[in-house]
Amino acid sequence: MSKAQQVERFDLWLDKVNQVCGRFGAKLLGTEFSGSISEYRSGELKMSFVDVAQAELFRTRREIEQGEGAHYYAAFQLAGEAVMEQQGSCITLLPGDITLIDSTRPSNFVYRNNARQLSLILPRERVEQQLRYSAVKPAQRIPASAPMAGLAQRLILGATEQALGQADSEATLDAVISLLRPAMGAREGDDSPQERTFRKALRFIDEHIGDEALCPEWVATQVGVSVRGLYRVFSRHGLVVAQYVKNRRLDRCAEQLRQAQGEGKLCALGYAWGFNDSSYFSTAFKARFGVSPGEYRKRYSN
Repeated sequence: MSKAQQVERFDLWLDKVNQVCGRFGAKLLGTEFSGSISEYRSGELKMSFVDVAQAELFRTRREIEQGEGAHYYAAFQLAGEAVMEQQGSCITLLPGDITLIDSTRPSNFVYRNNARQLSLILPRERVEQQLRYSAVKPAQRIPASAPMAGLAQRLILGATEQALGQADSEATLDAVISLLRPAMGAREGDDSPQERTFRKALRFIDEHIGDEALCPEWVATQVGVSVRGLYRVFSRHGLVVAQYVKNRRLDRCAEQLRQAQGEGKLCALGYAWGFNDSSYFSTAFKARFGVSPGEYRKRYSN
């Protein structure tokens, strides 16, 4: 194969990666490049199988700004090896290993030899719901020897062998996140004053989540810290207080839409969970879940 043919093949592969996985930059690492990618979608499951050798993929701030969506990728190494780097952590994945990558942060992936990888999109809101008490640590190697790695891989590969409905696909995603949770950065056993304050703040927010007056100043007063101190406590977990409150309200709205019977007014739902502007509620809901509240409800109407 001539150099020109290899470059053309490489460019076609990168275009397909950008269509399926989001915006990436890339470069060749040798004269023996090979690459292909296939996509699988069923309900809420969105994943791709990437086969590649002698290439480097990367996301800088430029690619991130050009891309869409803020989610996580669970990368399952199926064959060969890959070097993955993000947020100061650099790991080598071998067959059976898993790691988590944040799409909103710069990252780098190096594939020297024939590698096969499954990339599963994990919606950010689902990860946040299950990891409320810790910041997610990307690019942490979950070794193939860990029981959770084998279970998660068998679960997700098994799902590709059948067509799953909306509810089953969402349950599969939740199960994968639950299996990987111990390796995502949970701070079990941390009983420092900051963590006690954080947990107290979360409890207060959940107890008053439907109150329109809920704000950082009120939370800070109730947990006994300054507003600046509250911001620092949440920042340790990669969270912003007001954003967290908004997302918790939206999560409650989504939960009610999944369980609701009948055709209640959507504006009333927003008001019930602290949104006093129906237009803002609809825009915020779509930004978090990808569809409007009405479209979300239709998914579960049957």
